[in-house]
Amino acid sequence: MDMNLHDWLDEREALLLSSVATRSSASRGREHPMEPCPMRSEFQRDRDRIIHCQSFRRLMYKTQVFLAPAGDHYRTRLTHTLEVTQIARTMARALRLNEDLTEAAALGHDLGHTPFGHAGEDALTRCYDPDFAHYRQSLRVVEKLEKNGRGLNLTWEVRDAIVNHTGSSVASTPEGQLIKFADRIAYINHDIDDAIRAGILNKEDIPSGLTAVLGETHGERINTMVQSVLTASQSSATIAMTPPVQAATSDLRAFLFERVYLNPKAKAEETKAKEVVYALFTHYVTHPDRLPERYKSRIGTAEGETVERSVADFISGMTDRYAIETYEERFVPRVWRGLHE
Repeated sequence: MDMNLHDWLDEREALLLSSVATRSSASRGREHPMEPCPMRSEFQRDRDRIIHCQSFRRLMYKTQVFLAPAGDHYRTRLTHTLEVTQIARTMARALRLNEDLTEAAALGHDLGHTPFGHAGEDALTRCYDPDFAHYRQSLRVVEKLEKNGRGLNLTWEVRDAIVNHTGSSVASTPEGQLIKFADRIAYINHDIDDAIRAGILNKEDIPSGLTAVLGETHGERINTMVQSVLTASQSSATIAMTPPVQAATSDLRAFLFERVYLNPKAKAEETKAKEVVYALFTHYVTHPDRLPERYKSRIGTAEGETVERSVADFISGMTDRYAIETYEERFVPRVWRGLHE
């Protein structure tokens, strides 16, 4: 072809995407402007930057719900991210939204999640800052922490979707709004699957009124929820669910909080995990000289980075196993560690 691939991709978007979809050519851009890639759209470029970054690889060893589960088939933060991405892209394609933007945002939405899942997040809200949240930390990862402090320099639209993927906030693009729905659809259903695998839940425990609306199986529930989003969001710049399915989904989430997320068996190790985070935070705040150089060097910079901020960045980036190994290195005498090797 005579034109370069980047221009062809822009024309393809103009031809195929819905009128409410976000065009790469209309992006609000990056904090630090870059020459366009001749082979990729701006959002494809963001996707690739996320996939190749260190924070993405660490998701493999971060907890989703069950801490250190005995089995290879429980979800991790990485497999959760991949499931969110698949669901989000399916919906984006059906709605003729920008799949590349959707994929990039989905892949990046949990980059700032702490070790030990929400237990680690809760620990940092207690020992560091009540306003600490994984979605804000994910934005911080892509803007300030990755690439030795240079960040990933992502487009505004991807960053907006990442920081607004949960809670009451709403992303500015329909693709960003899709991530919130895909995230909830994914975790509700895979957490049921993992809870059944762990013996915490039987499929018969799910209230019959909910299965009558959503379906009996993992696949049926996902299909129902996805179809509900597609039905409610056709030709709209606002993503939604149909009211009956939205109500049933919310009730199913509440059921999971009662029976799984707050279940003592599922949270058997949570207190210990929090103690690991508390101890590490106190140790490194007291001894900031022991931080890795890339975190230590940020303290007292022009951006006003405090010791506590850098320590929270360091801990939130840890995998579960690295947090445990670091705890043992700092607090468990070597001779004791050798007793169980």
